[in-house]
Amino acid sequence: MEEIAQVYARALFQVAAERDDLDGVREQIGQFADALDSDRGLQTFFFSPYFSTEEKKDGLHKAVEGADDAVMNFLELLVEKHRMPAIFRIRREYDAMWREENKMLPVQLTSAIALDDATVASLGRTIGERTGRKVDVSAQVEPDILGGIVLRVGNSILDASVRNRLEQLRKQVARS
Repeated sequence: MEEIAQVYARALFQVAAERDDLDGVREQIGQFADALDSDRGLQTFFFSPYFSTEEKKDGLHKAVEGADDAVMNFLELLVEKHRMPAIFRIRREYDAMWREENKMLPVQLTSAIALDDATVASLGRTIGERTGRKVDVSAQVEPDILGGIVLRVGNSILDASVRNRLEQLRKQVARS
């Protein structure tokens, strides 16, 4: 059985595609989800069974200004069906569909020290050229790898860290 978040996200994605506004809908749903995530009071209001559907709809119209009609209708539907707590999973599913539609390849670069922006951009360009896809590069620092880099491209991992090399050497010595 398909998860509720996937069903709702796919429906929203189809409406956004018909309106040729995938990016705008993604941004507005993201802003709403971020606002909910950062404000415990909003979560309590929208997720609580103690407030009526009408109260939640009124609150929604007061909290959200200038949203696209499709986004507003979608949020109202979530309120009516008592599915607002699924908004975070819906957002993740919508983002995944958006990345697939735009042929985005997530790349996570981990290094022992912070790399300059030019190096990160160069690695992103190289990966993009080799894969033929647009690359979304994020870089993070993890001193535990000691040196080198760990690249996560989609579901594949290339571990060229000193920590990994030392672990491989340790295993070889242990076998000998």
